[in-house]
Amino acid sequence: MKQALEKIELCAREELAKIADPAELETLRIRFLGKKGELTAIMKQMAALSAEERPAIGQLANRVRSDIEQALAEKTAQLKAEASALKLREEKLDVTLPGKAPKLGKLHPMDVVMHEIEDIFIGMGFDIVSGPEVEYDYYNFEALNLPPDHPARDTQDTFYINDNILLRTQTSSIQVHVMENRKPPIRVLSPGRVYRSDAIDATHSPIFHQIECLVVDKGITMANLVDTLNMFLKRLYGEECAIRLRPHHFPFTEPSAEVDIRCFNCGGKGCSMCKGEGYVELLGAGMVHPKVLKNCGIDPAEYSGFAFGLGLERVTMGKYGINDLRLLYENDLRFLNQF
Repeated sequence: MKQALEKIELCAREELAKIADPAELETLRIRFLGKKGELTAIMKQMAALSAEERPAIGQLANRVRSDIEQALAEKTAQLKAEASALKLREEKLDVTLPGKAPKLGKLHPMDVVMHEIEDIFIGMGFDIVSGPEVEYDYYNFEALNLPPDHPARDTQDTFYINDNILLRTQTSSIQVHVMENRKPPIRVLSPGRVYRSDAIDATHSPIFHQIECLVVDKGITMANLVDTLNMFLKRLYGEECAIRLRPHHFPFTEPSAEVDIRCFNCGGKGCSMCKGEGYVELLGAGMVHPKVLKNCGIDPAEYSGFAFGLGLERVTMGKYGINDLRLLYENDLRFLNQF
């Protein structure tokens, strides 16, 4: 039995010297020291020894177990040290290399144009106002001279929450709130998101953005409207920008006009973009209808005003030469990084 114990110790040390993997180390521990291991099997045979032999063999068996356990512990520490050193070599960091700068975001092209427009009107003495996107039918239609049976409602079909509450189709509703709560003189710009049940294509979207301007004061005329439009669009597009007014009909303004700007693609010579006319439609404008003033508690015999509205998407497309509205909404960084 003494020879068997010495042989186990020698074999364990020889096997231990060959091991280079922690998993193999655990297998070796179980082989020699486990419940069914070689050393345990020898210990179970001690009952067959004489009383004189048992103390010496027991002492030897304990020494062999202790030596194997110590060898296992040393090997475990060695393998951990080697693994740590390897990891340090593989994950070596050169602190002299320049760091990776975080990617910085930037304003969306529509935000850039919106801020530019707001700055222009603030410089002209206007206030920037906002209002609810979920609106009452009265503020979105009726107060703006669009009664329930008015045919113009068909062109502004929207999303209804119930018969009396809807998602606004225009930011003109903000102007009604302003006129109800402020006394003239009034000079406000009302930008915001609006909704109409339009199919998505290169020039339409069910969700888009409008910017509306309102001025109400004594002695306001069409000349003030044209002068304001000229100043605004020249600051936005440059001094070479020219406008053209065409008679039109809007229920909330009288008289009304469509406002075109000289085509930025051909300079007014005529091209496919402007369909040969030399001008591109940009916005609608007119003098505030007397009924709208009266609905808001303002005496049309004493005060007059003008209003105009434009789509932020259309202005942005014109400013940057974008030919498809959907590009503004798709969040494609290849497109957005150009601005």
